[in-house]
Amino acid sequence: MVQAMNKYISTFITIVAGMLFSMSAMAYDGARLWLPAASDANGATVKLEAKGAAAAIAAQELRDSWSGNGTVVLRVKRDKALGEDGYRIIPSGDNLTVTANSGTGLLYGAYHLLRMQSMGKPVDSVITEVPAFDLRVLNHWDNLDGTIERGYAGKSLWKWEELPGKVSPRYKEYARANASVGINGVVLNNVNASSRILSREYIEKVRVLADIFRPYGIKVYLSANFAAPMQLDSLPTADPLDKDVAKWWKKKCDEIYAAIPDFGGFLVKANSEGQPGPCDFGRTHAEGANMMARALRPHGGKVMWRAFVYSPVDADRAKQAYMEFQPLDGKFDDNVIVQIKNGPVDFQPREPFSPLFGAMPSTPQMAELQVTQEYLGHANHVAFLAPMWEEFFGWVKPESLKAIAGVANIGDDENWTGHPLAQANWYAFGRLAWNPALTSGEIVREWLPAGVYGSHDVPADIKSGIEDMMLMSREAVVDYMMPLGLHHLFAFGHHYGPEPWCNPEGARPDWLPSYYHRADSAGIGFDRSPSGSNAIAQYPEPYRSLYASSSTCPDNLLLWFHHLPWDYKMKSGATLWDELCRHYERGCVAVSDMQKSWMKAKPYIAPELYRDVEERLATQARDAIWWKDGCLLYFGEISGMPLPDDVTAPVHTLEQLRAVDLGISNYESPSTSLLNSKR
Repeated sequence: MVQAMNKYISTFITIVAGMLFSMSAMAYDGARLWLPAASDANGATVKLEAKGAAAAIAAQELRDSWSGNGTVVLRVKRDKALGEDGYRIIPSGDNLTVTANSGTGLLYGAYHLLRMQSMGKPVDSVITEVPAFDLRVLNHWDNLDGTIERGYAGKSLWKWEELPGKVSPRYKEYARANASVGINGVVLNNVNASSRILSREYIEKVRVLADIFRPYGIKVYLSANFAAPMQLDSLPTADPLDKDVAKWWKKKCDEIYAAIPDFGGFLVKANSEGQPGPCDFGRTHAEGANMMARALRPHGGKVMWRAFVYSPVDADRAKQAYMEFQPLDGKFDDNVIVQIKNGPVDFQPREPFSPLFGAMPSTPQMAELQVTQEYLGHANHVAFLAPMWEEFFGWVKPESLKAIAGVANIGDDENWTGHPLAQANWYAFGRLAWNPALTSGEIVREWLPAGVYGSHDVPADIKSGIEDMMLMSREAVVDYMMPLGLHHLFAFGHHYGPEPWCNPEGARPDWLPSYYHRADSAGIGFDRSPSGSNAIAQYPEPYRSLYASSSTCPDNLLLWFHHLPWDYKMKSGATLWDELCRHYERGCVAVSDMQKSWMKAKPYIAPELYRDVEERLATQARDAIWWKDGCLLYFGEISGMPLPDDVTAPVHTLEQLRAVDLGISNYESPSTSLLNSKR
């Protein structure tokens, strides 16, 4: 009888626990991101020994959400080792003390505690955190009409037509999310900038956002159009050496700082893709940047001057930014930072690092990473980008950089980023901007509990499967899109879907896939060796020697640096063609494995979240086959090589895939595969 009763009680407890877990799992709110809900708290005791808005927010965050016992003391205490934003957490029994040099440092410390709570980790030793970079900034490519260039999550968060009179509550939530991962700067508008953002009307709108962001330790920056003096006030020139132009910028900066005393400065895209710049007036990038920097200097502002240029100064686009900027080393003022994309071409699924990094030792440099998935499946594909950025920091040492920027993946969709799992990329950028030594595994294990599970009771094998799915997702994308160093095989314009045969009339050669893959009957790949464009000469040792020979070049960059015969013998012993085919196959299999991992996790995922990701994974699986078939059929036709026996036969014909209309006018939604859109 007792045994039966014990069994009944045990069964009842199990059922109730399951019901409670199910209720927790149901409570998915994509708008909440990875942030704690106030209802999670047990009523913490928080003692605030600091003044200011940021410190008050830190205390309130802990009062709302910290579930630990004892008292948490937040204290401003001068400590040179912590810098402006660092913090120290000191446990003492059930009590904790968080110290920092500023209220913003206390806020970052509070979010660290809540992050550990989400992960179920105890605070049982002293924690000291200091960010690697003073400036950790998100670049929004948002336009004043509400559209977002390379945005896949709805329209812009900034409702310019409503500001300054009407203020969305999402502005504060956005600031909170950024502060929780250590981001402290926001460029509000597109680098292809409208001069109107600098008008008196828009400065007042920007002021409202700056006031909302300030308590969270975030400064606002603006992308500036170099020709603004001509476009706003009809000056006859924007020549940076013209006294009236310099006077215009000084007056404009004075106007901005009168409204926004802590304005951060300007981001400038100049003489690139049709944007105006100093070269239009026979001046250098340094002369243009310095003129603007001197207008900002009295106020403590900075100019972030982008090095994304590719004027036809050399037949190899990958060399052009280096050729244009490296000779200017030492000629920029000290409040100018040259902002360099991570790779030498344009945010490809895999690129080597840009050789400009480290090549300008007398010039402050910052890295520009792309959080939005312009070249990695938009909002359809899972592509966790921390492994890409971890790879970048394996080449470029953080101490050689002064700052870091990420092109935001944020829009006004309810879940902020379009694909729910793309929230992990916003999170990962912030965490790596704070600490580039973090591994991708550490970051994904931080993000998943709050971002996906909503509970700590997920079985270990399920957790492991989802972690693996995230960590291998970027490599899967590389495999089914452009393995072995291939790059820029995308459809023209929107960069979604394969079109290695693309050749629209009137397009620049370096916008077309054939410029990069150079496939012919003899082989495939771009020869950047000493016998080709010699782009490898721009790299320092040991990379110069490593990349110079196909025998030492890493396989994953082989066709970036070398044009090789189809029957070239790879390190694996296979021919280049067979190896290429197997990578495409591996990418498709990887997506199938991702689907299986997600299916196994179904009982532990909120239904709405589960269905959303399930549907997107189905699209990703179709797209992976589309990529595989399109590229292998096209390159197979050129090479005359058959598929190896262990590679799945195509499900499409090349004629069918050529007939898919990938024109921008037919690209209506990033949530829909284009395979059914025909000419």
